Amino acid sequence: MAEIIPFSSIVTALLDEKIPFPAKFLHNFSDIQTGDLNTLKSIWSRISLSRKHNLLEDLEDLAEKDTLLSFDTLAASLLDDPDADIRAIAIRLLWECEDPSLIPVLLRILNSDPSVTTSAAAATALGLFIYLGEVDKIPAASLATIEIELLKAARAGRDPLIRRRAIESLGFSSRPEVSDLLTNAIYDPDPEWIISALLAMGRSNNQEWEKEVIAHILNKNDEIRIEAIQAAGHLELEAARELLLEQLDEDEDPEIWHALLWSLSQIGGEGVREQLEEFINSIDDPDEDDFLDEVMENLDLTDQMTSFSLFELDVHDGFDDELDSQV
Repeated sequence: MAEIIPFSSIVTALLDEKIPFPAKFLHNFSDIQTGDLNTLKSIWSRISLSRKHNLLEDLEDLAEKDTLLSFDTLAASLLDDPDADIRAIAIRLLWECEDPSLIPVLLRILNSDPSVTTSAAAATALGLFIYLGEVDKIPAASLATIEIELLKAARAGRDPLIRRRAIESLGFSSRPEVSDLLTNAIYDPDPEWIISALLAMGRSNNQEWEKEVIAHILNKNDEIRIEAIQAAGHLELEAARELLLEQLDEDEDPEIWHALLWSLSQIGGEGVREQLEEFINSIDDPDEDDFLDEVMENLDLTDQMTSFSLFELDVHDGFDDELDSQV
């Protein structure tokens, strides 16, 4: 049974900057109770800025490793913190929060926060709500409001970082205006704009971007190349399959072959399983085992979905043939 730690002990540890804050206390900020949150807020100003930053960055790292933890309540309480970095980290901690009450707060931060970094973080966070709107999980009026504000930011935001983050989030949108934004971004000479365009294209669920994505899979800029590889996977571009398979080389940067393996697991199809198994068998690194297992599990899922789609197609064709024979 896990040890129950009084929140007063956590407060004492936070205020004692002579020793590092114990990592075992971090879990206590997940789903924090109202009374504990109020206690934390009452002593927040007494904690040094560096310790606050370290605490929130540690919580961010922990949230990425353990998706069962939720720091939403704490993060939402910090969106008006005087420090811009704390506001930005708080927004990032809300990366999976689907609470529509966040929408007006994030829009306010996007449009009026004095920090470019914080406004850009808000633009990124609003992408989740565009996705939720596209799958009818928030009202159409809320979706339209978010899209209009992000379109304004993408076209005339006060800083290129905000404009790029707005374009990335608009990748989830099916509005026709987004297409021109992505076209302009992908042909911009600045690599940062190309990266943002590819990220948005990967989110679009629209294979009309096949040519642009494939054109950058062999880009000499590794960041562009990785984003193109990932976009090919998200869009399940069969036309990219052979090109991706040809690049499998264990001497590549691990970040690149991670992207290649995952994208190929999303595309699947002829020759993929055999080459992935051969490549995976050549990797002798226990630290990669979990990731490699996930790759093969995802390929299994992709193959199952493909088989199911083909089965549906066969049944439908057979039904049509039967109808034709009766006419």
